Parts: sequence; structure tokens; C-alpha cells
Amino acid sequence: MAVQQLKQQLFKLHQNKLFEFVVIGIIIFSALVTGARTYNIDSTMTNVVAWLDMFITVFFLVEILIRLAAEPRFFDFFKKGWNIFDFIIVTISLIPIEGNDSVLLARLLRIFRVLRLVSVIPELRLLISALIKALPRMGYIVLLMFIIFYIYGAIGSLMFESINPVLWGDISIAMLTLFRIATFEDWTDIMYETMVEFPLSWIFYLTFIFLTAFVFLNMMIGVILDVMQREQEEYYRETGEGEVGEVHWIKEHTSQIEQRLERIESLLLENRGKSSTIEQEDK
Repeated sequence: MAVQQLKQQLFKLHQNKLFEFVVIGIIIFSALVTGARTYNIDSTMTNVVAWLDMFITVFFLVEILIRLAAEPRFFDFFKKGWNIFDFIIVTISLIPIEGNDSVLLARLLRIFRVLRLVSVIPELRLLISALIKALPRMGYIVLLMFIIFYIYGAIGSLMFESINPVLWGDISIAMLTLFRIATFEDWTDIMYETMVEFPLSWIFYLTFIFLTAFVFLNMMIGVILDVMQREQEEYYRETGEGEVGEVHWIKEHTSQIEQRLERIESLLLENRGKSSTIEQEDK
């Protein structure tokens, strides 16, 4: 009983909003401490930063232990991907910085503690989850973009190599030039340079920009928005928040009421059948 009560207390502590805000504040503070190491500070401040880093590491360790202990069963903690992510980040941060042969690596790994904001804030988890689920569909768009880049790169290399071999020397360089054009980095200078010899070359640039900057970019945005909307609906369905959560609650309770009515109807039919049987026996 004492163990169960302790688990319940730890679970309440973990679910407490104030505790969540403290964790978020410590994560942001750890990012500031990591950033302070990039400046040229004196030995006193270096020691202060080292102690602060130790405090942050211990806090994260205690916090992850609280979450582990709050689980009904120990291994239930590792059934959620975000819990595994937090556990890996905290474990990595336990690598000591001073006296380590790979000091730079240890300090670089400390930077990843900022990523814990993603696992702590539900809205950020929603965004990352939507981005990951959108990657397969975005991959097809990227493949189509590569084909367009390849075709236009080949055309540009064949037509404009004599004008500027630095930008159009071969297909790989031409594709890099096209990427520069797609980002609108001084693309008009490149266009005017080729228009001296090919006055209609503006058609080449405008069609490429229309396809890449307007069509494919909006397709990617559309895919991400579609996946984000589905993820948000799923989140609201699970939490019961928003209009989607209310509709899901109504559907669940309606189905429960229908099941109860069906059971009542079956019981009434049963009783009616029994009563008719008794009447026939009496006759």
C-alpha cells in the first residue's frame, strides 16, 4: 500500500502544472548555461557554469527517476517514444565534461538537452509528429523536384555553358545554380546575363521559378497542413478538448446508450416471452 501511495504521489507531482513549468524553465536555463560556455569567461564564471551544469544534470536525473517511479510498471515507461527520447537525452547528459578525452563531444551532447522542450510541450510534440508522418509524402514531391532540377540543369548546361561556365559548366553546377535561382538569390543577374545572347531565356527562368517556388513549395505546405490537421484531430480526440473532442465524446456516449437500450429491449422481449409462456401454461 505504501508503495502504491508513493507512486500516486509521484504521478500527481509529475502531472502538476507547476512542476511542468519548472521543468520547462530548467530546460531553457540549461540552454543558456550551454550558450555561456561559448563566451570567453574568467575562471570564476567557468566554475559557476560548471556547478550550474551539474545542478541541471542532477535535476534532469531526478525528474526522469520520478517519472519512472510514477509508472504502474517499470517497463511501461519505455512504451512511449517520447519517454525513450527523454531517457536517452538524460543518459547522454550524464557523460562528464571535465577530465574526459572527448570534451568537445560531451559538450556538444549537452546541447541536445534543449530538445527536451519538444517532449515536454504537447504542441511541439504535435508539430514534430506531423512532420515525421509527412516525410514519406514529401519525399515524392522532392523526387519530382529533383527530376525538374535535372531537366532544367541539363538544358541550362547545354545552352548557357559558353556564357558563364562557372554557373553552367556541367549539370551538377547547373543544378546548384538553379537552387540559387529557386531561393531568389540574385537570380535576375543570372537571367540578364544569359538574355544578352538568348533574349528569350527569361522563359527558362520564369517557368522554373513557377514550378519550384510556387507549385512544389505549396504542395509541400499542403501536405504538412493536411497531416497537422489529422494529428490535431487525433490529439483532441485523445484529450477530449475542442470541437473534435466533444464530437468524439458524444459518439462514445451515444454508442453506450444504444448498447444499453439494446440490452433493455432484449430483456423486455425475454420477459414478454416468459410471461406469454406462463399464460399458455395456465390455460
